[in-house]
This record gives sequence, C-alpha cells and structure tokens, in this order.
Amino acid sequence: MINAHLIKALNAADGPFTLNVKFSTPSNQIVAIYGPSGAGKTTLLRMIAGLTRPEGGLFYLDDQCWYNQQDQIWLAPQDRKVGFVFQDYALFPNMSVLENIRFAVPESGYFKAAEKLVHHFDLDELRDVRPDKLSGGQQQRVAVARALAQQPNVLCLDEPLSALDYSLRLQLQDYIINEHRNRPFSIFIVSHDLAEIFKMANQVLHLKDGEVINFGAPEVVFSNSTISGKFQFTGKIITIQKAGIIHIVTVLVDNQMVKVVVDEQDVLKFKEGDQVLVATKAFNPIIYKI
Repeated sequence: MINAHLIKALNAADGPFTLNVKFSTPSNQIVAIYGPSGAGKTTLLRMIAGLTRPEGGLFYLDDQCWYNQQDQIWLAPQDRKVGFVFQDYALFPNMSVLENIRFAVPESGYFKAAEKLVHHFDLDELRDVRPDKLSGGQQQRVAVARALAQQPNVLCLDEPLSALDYSLRLQLQDYIINEHRNRPFSIFIVSHDLAEIFKMANQVLHLKDGEVINFGAPEVVFSNSTISGKFQFTGKIITIQKAGIIHIVTVLVDNQMVKVVVDEQDVLKFKEGDQVLVATKAFNPIIYKI
C-alpha cells in the first residue's frame, strides 16, 4: 500500500500556491497524474523520487517509510530504488546508447538485460551512438529503457512518450505494460494523453492548483455517470461542421476519424481542440467534454 501526503510551497505563473497532495493506493499500480500545466505534477513526481524534499507530510511504500516530516525521516533518492524519466531525458552525454542503459542495470544479468532493452526499444542500430547525435524521440526511448533497466520498485515517468510517433508510442506503451505485468512495481506517469491514460493506468490522480480534485479509475474520473458501458473512447475534436439543422463533429481517436451528430444546442459546448469522450446512450453515439 502507498500512503502519501506531500506538501510543498511553489511559485507559478499566476503566483505562489501550495502543493498539497494526499492519496492512498495499492502498491504495484499504474497511477496517471493528470492536470493543467502548473498544477504541480512534475514536482509531485520529484518528491516521490526524493529529488525534491517536501515541506511537510509523509510517504510510505508498503512497510517502508520514505519520508515522515514529524519523525524527521528522509530516505535519500539512491536508497529508494526509483527509476525516473525526465522531460529533458538527462542522458549521460559521454556514453553511447548501450552504455547509458548498461549503467543502470544491476550487476546480475548486466549484459543480457541491457541487450534486451536495446532490442525492445528499437535501438539496435543506435547502440554505439551518443545522445547528441540522437533525435528527441530516440533520446526519449533511451531514457525510458535506462529507467526500466534499474528494475525499480517505483518508476516515475514525466510525459515519457510525448515525443514519439503514434506507432512507436503504442509499441512502448505495450512494452511498459508487459514489464509491469511480468514484474509488478508501482508506476507514476504524468500524461496529458487521455487515450494513453485509459490504456495504461489503473488509477488517475487529477490535480488542479496543487490540490487533488479527483482520484480513482480512469472511467470514474473522466466519465459522466450516465454513460452506457457499451463502448467508450477518448479523442480530440478536429472539426465542427454545420449540416442543415445539425452539426457534424469530427473526433480524432488514435489515428482514425469518428463523426458524431450533435444538435444546435449541444454543439455550443464544444470547440475544435477539445478533449472529449465518445460513448453510447440509447444506442446512439454521443460526446462529452472532458
């Protein structure tokens, strides 16, 4: 079980605020951290990993205390066995792709584990290349592979797949899910991609202005309670076109377009670029703004 209450004073574009996050969840879950820019998502990840020290609260992973302000307990990052993928990747510039990954592998199974990760992350042809010769997406793949190489108890991912193309993003989502299934560990992933969250996460921690406004399963956090469970998927509105007395809303779901009929009154709720949930109600597809 993970029990957390982490407090930290922060400065944002709109002024100072206090990040005050409290939650409990079974260990070995995949928890997505979702919310607008400036909500404190990255700082929360850094506090979990021990890279930023909270100003109050506690953090327990099962029977191990990582932080307790009242008892003055603070476990150093190197003692937490946490893998972390930063937004800027933080690769070692003087090491090749393979050397970056090998550096993180525990001594047992050193070569075999590194080679396996190089292959799974489609890095075979780049194994001897240094980070400054890699694209952003390639660096991101190396960073995720290096974090998994540590065989962490907790993996913190700060938008780890955002720079990848669609097909590779799906492939690496599957790989992370399979790694988690084969060797259960806790994952905290910051993501703005609702399709990714629905696919990967068991729980969603929804932050706004430093506070938890919702916590639970993705379908509970994002779904309207009146929605039928026959099918649900998320996407982004690409176009809204008037067709007589109705409007045709085109939603991009993964790499496919879905068209939904919306009446003149309901269409006022939406604009191009909105993230929406498409579901069934009385056998007709309808959309809800998220």
